[in-house]
Amino acid sequence: MEQEQIQKLFTHLEEVIKWRINNASEDFNTAAPELKTNDHEGFQLGNYISGKKLKHQEVIILLMALLPRLDPSLLKRIFLEFPSSVLFDYCVTNDNGRLFYPTIQTVQYILGGESISERLKALDYFDPNSVLIKEELIVLSGSSEHSSTNSQISVHQETFNTIVFGVEVLPKMSNDFPAELLQTRRSWDDLILPKITLNEIKSIEDWYNSSRILMEDWDMQKKLKPGFRVLFYGEPGTGKTLAASLLGKYTKRPVFRVDVSMLVSKYIGETEKHLAKLFDKAENKNWILFFDEADAIFGKRTNVRDAHDKYANQEVSYLLQRIETFSGLIILASNFKNNMDKAFTRRFHSCIKFNNPKYEERLRIWQQNLPAQLQLKDINLEQIAKRYELTGSNIMNVIQDVSLKTIASQEPDYRVSLEVFLESIKKEYVKEDKIFT
Repeated sequence: MEQEQIQKLFTHLEEVIKWRINNASEDFNTAAPELKTNDHEGFQLGNYISGKKLKHQEVIILLMALLPRLDPSLLKRIFLEFPSSVLFDYCVTNDNGRLFYPTIQTVQYILGGESISERLKALDYFDPNSVLIKEELIVLSGSSEHSSTNSQISVHQETFNTIVFGVEVLPKMSNDFPAELLQTRRSWDDLILPKITLNEIKSIEDWYNSSRILMEDWDMQKKLKPGFRVLFYGEPGTGKTLAASLLGKYTKRPVFRVDVSMLVSKYIGETEKHLAKLFDKAENKNWILFFDEADAIFGKRTNVRDAHDKYANQEVSYLLQRIETFSGLIILASNFKNNMDKAFTRRFHSCIKFNNPKYEERLRIWQQNLPAQLQLKDINLEQIAKRYELTGSNIMNVIQDVSLKTIASQEPDYRVSLEVFLESIKKEYVKEDKIFT
């Protein structure tokens, strides 16, 4: 059934193209074959068109961009029927010249015919702020900086999977997208923090649940900037990454941890380019961007002593502009709030401090995470939690180390001695140059 519905759309596209060939001077808005609503309802591609509220012209452009993937021979069939039509002067052909592919000029002719003014108006649909380009429904051959009217139009594989199959294919880490997908099997119960801190983190869910009503139904997009910006700050191992992962899990949004080292470049202007690619890719995707160790690019601006300082400060200014216009959730993580440029902190909707766990929290981390199979011989967890000030990350490292040693020792019933337990704790102290007693 869905294949038949998709075929209806492409039959309509064929009717529109043939109409234009036979009626070069007619106005598209008043004379083109009508797109019937029931031709795009009740199946994935049609629902996508309806959900985006695409105009008839935008539907035609999207279908043209889908041609190479869904009906690559359509233009060839029309050419065999109308071999002298100027329409095909505006197409590009494949290597052997047997297939025609659509370009911006092809679309201009279909929408505008012989009218120069109407063909110029059609270029508005390829403006960076148009829904087709802004949301990456279509892409143009060549870089956006050098695209021209003879640029071929098509769709990304990711977009194709989304609009035709309803499956979102998430990007993998690469030079063009320096971020990895964060996933967790843990729950809010595993994030052991003071209640006030946990409530602040969970309140970010309210933005996801309410932002559409606030911005669209209440028409506040004219007065408020899009998106939501949060700073997580505190010592390493206190739960910042886990909190970001859980926000993604419970809001059903992908969380991408940005590899700052891949973004920052010693070459002037390169950091900005890398950031632009990242933000462009993530825009309008409902993704969460998590910048760990964000000080490297969101740090304080310096006094200008040379050209390098000047451009470094320009990068910070560029970042300010991008994070303020980003429509999704951005989480910046830093060890110290004071490391961040104040121009950024003023723009955060929330600054949440992650403190080192106190005795009660350390005890809960021990109790909730030690495997039930371990038999703790002469080990008093309350005393361990009181005496050794470890972060949640430290405690998990100890638990893993103790568990592996116990399994390897083949102790009966997996019994753990106090000596082995303290030895693993000592390793964590030594790693951080702390005195173990």
